[in-house]
Amino acid sequence: MDYSMFLAKFWGWYLIIYFTILSFNPKRIKQFFVYLNNDKFLIISSFLAIMMGLINILLHNVWEFSWKLIITIIAWSSLVIGLSLFIFPRRTIAFLKYINVKWVQVIYTLLLLVGLYLLNVVYNVVPV
Repeated sequence: MDYSMFLAKFWGWYLIIYFTILSFNPKRIKQFFVYLNNDKFLIISSFLAIMMGLINILLHNVWEFSWKLIITIIAWSSLVIGLSLFIFPRRTIAFLKYINVKWVQVIYTLLLLVGLYLLNVVYNVVPV
């Protein structure tokens, strides 16, 4: 299977599931920020973000102007956020809280739309 298609399926389903969880249980976001104050959780979550980003970048680092660029941007974002959480934890947490408070509706909508778009690319439900 092509890595691009696999990662489009993975990130598409992941974003849809994440959007659904956050829509039905918005307290999870607040819990996440509370847990980030725990150093063990912070280290584990930063390592997971670093690993996910790095694996995605090694398998798929495509900088062409198409749907594949979305996967590359997600991968690099994951790596940068993971490294930032590990190197500058307090500043990164404060920045993420600020972004979450100011842009929460936009972020939720983007999660849904990007997830639907990636799944549509893979399954071709609505021809583009």
